[in-house]
Amino acid sequence: MENPTVFGKIIRRELPADIVYEDEEFIAFKDIRPRSKVHILVCPKEYIPTLADYPQTEEGALKLGKLMLTANKIAQQMGLEGYFIRIHVGEKGGQEVFHVHVHLRSDA
Repeated sequence: MENPTVFGKIIRRELPADIVYEDEEFIAFKDIRPRSKVHILVCPKEYIPTLADYPQTEEGALKLGKLMLTANKIAQQMGLEGYFIRIHVGEKGGQEVFHVHVHLRSDA
């Protein structure tokens, strides 16, 4: 399934972004409306609309684990001493872009 979201367009390089990390599975870029001194969005390149759409299987758990470890790796590479990670799930949960992503934020 083609990813119709703004994140899909960033992944395909159809839109510009300030990319801070990329590997085969993930991409991370600065939020265009930062709410903290550091505000990075980390998302898998695979299109999955919401956290609730991950399969409840070992494979799903491994994918989510890799997402969290990637966010942690980016925080360490940026030298962040303290940070938080937030995931919005669904419209009622505040999700604005329907492509799974985590907000990596810090004011430290």
